[in-house]
Amino acid sequence: MDVHVTLSGRGDLTAQIYRQLLEAVLDGRLRSGERLPPTRELARRLAVSRNTVAVAYDRLVADGFLVGRAGAGTYVSAEPVRGRAAPKGVVRPRAVWESITGGPSGPARPDGSTMQAYDFRVGVPDAELFPMESWRRLVSRELRRGVGGYGDPSGHEGLREAIARHIGVSRSVHAGAGDVLITNGAQQALDLVGRVLIEPGACVAVEEPGYPPARLLFRSLGARVVGVPVDGEGLDVSAIPGAARLVYVTPSHQFPLGTPMSLARRAALLAWAERRNAVVIEDDYDSEFRFGDRPLEPLQSLDRAGRVIYVGSFSKTLLPMLRLGFLVAPASLGPTLTAAKRISDWHGELPTQAALARFIDEGLLARHIRKATRVYAARHALIAGTLSGEDRLRLVPSAAGLHLCARLAPGVAVRQRPGLGVERLDAYCGESPAQRGLVIGYGAIGQSAIPGGLELLRKSLIMPATPEPPGPLT
Repeated sequence: MDVHVTLSGRGDLTAQIYRQLLEAVLDGRLRSGERLPPTRELARRLAVSRNTVAVAYDRLVADGFLVGRAGAGTYVSAEPVRGRAAPKGVVRPRAVWESITGGPSGPARPDGSTMQAYDFRVGVPDAELFPMESWRRLVSRELRRGVGGYGDPSGHEGLREAIARHIGVSRSVHAGAGDVLITNGAQQALDLVGRVLIEPGACVAVEEPGYPPARLLFRSLGARVVGVPVDGEGLDVSAIPGAARLVYVTPSHQFPLGTPMSLARRAALLAWAERRNAVVIEDDYDSEFRFGDRPLEPLQSLDRAGRVIYVGSFSKTLLPMLRLGFLVAPASLGPTLTAAKRISDWHGELPTQAALARFIDEGLLARHIRKATRVYAARHALIAGTLSGEDRLRLVPSAAGLHLCARLAPGVAVRQRPGLGVERLDAYCGESPAQRGLVIGYGAIGQSAIPGGLELLRKSLIMPATPEPPGPLT
C-alpha cells in the first residue's frame, strides 16, 4: 500500500508519521488487513532515518492499530476500527438544487428503482431481447485492437457515419457524419444544448405533462421553465410563452401521453420558432418501435431555417447501461457544442462507440429493432385490448414506444398494491393541477405476466377518489 505522509518543519517527525497513519486508519483510508510499506522503504521516501519510522510503527502496534507479522511485514489490525465521518461542512448549493435533489420541497421521482412482481416501469427495454453474444464479440474485438490517448470530442468517426446513415434511412433525418455529436445518453445531449444556449433567467418551454429530467436539467442551468399544455395533436403552440427562446418537445411519441404531434402542429411550431428567433429540441427517444400508423416527418427534416436540434438515444433500442446517445445540430451550433463536450468530459468510451458502429454496419441494429418491435407490439396489443373495456380508465391512443398512458375516470383513485409497479401520470406533471392517470410500461414485463399484472391493476382502482402522493405504485 502506497501511504501518503507529509512531513513539515524539523519538529517531532515520529509524531507526525504516527498521527497521519492513525488518521488514515480511523478514516478508513487504511482498511483492516492492508499491508503498510516496510519501514526502510517509507523512510527512504520521506528522507528520514529508518528508526524514525520504526518508532511510529511500534507506537501504533502498541496502541492496537497495527500488527507486526514476523517475516511478513506490518498490517492494519484485523480488529474493527470505527471510522470517523467526514465533516458536514457549511457550504450550501444554489437554492434550486434543494428541490432538484429532493429536499423538503423536492419532487417525487419515478425512478422505478424497486423491482416488483408485475413490473410496468416506464422506459426500460427488455434486456433479454438484446443480442449480448454479438455485442460481446464486437466489444472484445475493439478492446483487443488496443487504443491510447484522447479521442475526438465529437465521438468515434465510424459511429457518427453509421448513425447518420441509420437515422437518414429509418427516420428521414438529414445529416452527415459531421453533423452528429456522440453523447453519453440523451441527457448529456440536453445538458450540452443548455450550456450553449440558456442564459440565466431565460424562459424554456417544455411539454406538460412531460419528461421530468429535462425540466429539472433546464432549471439547474438557471432557466425559468414553463410547462405548455399537450392535447390530442401534441404541444399547443399557441400557449408557448412569448419570452421562450428554447422549446423542448417529444413530437414522434409524446412523453408520457404517447400521442404524436400532428403535421399542422409541427409546421406551426417551426413557424413560431422562426418568428421568435427560438430553438427547438426534438427528442426522438423511442419512436423506432412503431406498431401502426405511418410515421410523420421529424421536425428536423421539415426545418428549413436551421432551428431544430435532433436528439436521439440507444437507451431504449439497446440497453440504458450503455449510455450512448447523439444529437444532430445546425451547422451554426456544431463547433460550440463540440467545445462544450470537450470541456465537459472530453469524449465517451471509444471502444464502445466503435463496437456500436460495427453493430449498425453489420445490420445487427436493424435486425434487433425488427425483432423487438414484434415483441413489444404483442405486449402493447395485449394491454390495450385488455384495458379497452375498463370504464374506469381511458387509454390515450398510441402506436409506438414502450409504454401506454391511461387517464383515470372522474372519481376514480388508485390504491397501492404490493407487487404492482405502475407509475402515476401526476409524477410527470410540473404544473398544478396535476393530471390524473397511469403510465404503463411494457418493456420490463414479459408477455405471460401481463394478464396477472393488469388484473391486480384493476383491483387497485377504487371509488371514491382519495388524494395520494405522486410516484410509482408499489
